[in-house]
Amino acid sequence: MTSGPAETSSAATAPATSAPPPAPVWQVGAKPLPLRGDGFGQILPTPPVLANRSLPTADLLPPPAGNRFAGTVNPVPADVLARSTWQAGCPVAAGELRYLTLSFWGFDGRAHTGEMLVNASVAHAVVTVFGQLFAARFPIEEMRVTAPAELTAPPTGDGNNTNAFVCRPARGQTNWSAHAYGLAIDVDPFCNPYTKGDLVLPELSSAYLDRGNRRPGMITPRDPTVAAFSAIGWTWGGTWTTPTDRMHFSSTGR
Repeated sequence: MTSGPAETSSAATAPATSAPPPAPVWQVGAKPLPLRGDGFGQILPTPPVLANRSLPTADLLPPPAGNRFAGTVNPVPADVLARSTWQAGCPVAAGELRYLTLSFWGFDGRAHTGEMLVNASVAHAVVTVFGQLFAARFPIEEMRVTAPAELTAPPTGDGNNTNAFVCRPARGQTNWSAHAYGLAIDVDPFCNPYTKGDLVLPELSSAYLDRGNRRPGMITPRDPTVAAFSAIGWTWGGTWTTPTDRMHFSSTGR
């Protein structure tokens, strides 16, 4: 169908302008915190915008087709290894790691695809876990491989990346963390803080210490997250007393 001639007006037409994109509600990692004597950031009150955290997920990989769960297990591609924290001095060889892609539901209600490095010995079990979390629509904000620069960057206290392999010592210790073997996963860290004495990590997440105020992304003793990891023999750091590591699941018990 052909449209008729465009209507005209004697009034001058102002040039079309596009509105600037809306500013992000919160830019993660933008504001370094003042440091404590132990090298962690100062523990500050949770900003109101993060007290009921629901930030959108930026897609790094194509979302799953048809909003259906998809999980893949592959040797770690060279480019992924190069942007990870792996190095020759790590306690696990590169060939002992696997690169996973996993579907997850974001806090924005959309399905996304994340990535993760884990030990080859647990790779397929981890895919099973995240398939169950996808079926339960447990929300995850971000899932990507940790970059080397993040290990030395000034703390900002607002991270919420669900990840596994990170070649670093255990917090406050010199021995390797279970993460350095690809045998531990932190899930929604901001919503499930680590605490030891007066230390809260991430440093801005104190609002989530009130576990009676149930919000999306929080892990509780009888929720699908604990059940899924327990089914593959992993333990939850939320049952520990000193520290209490609510984000942390591991196959090693530490």
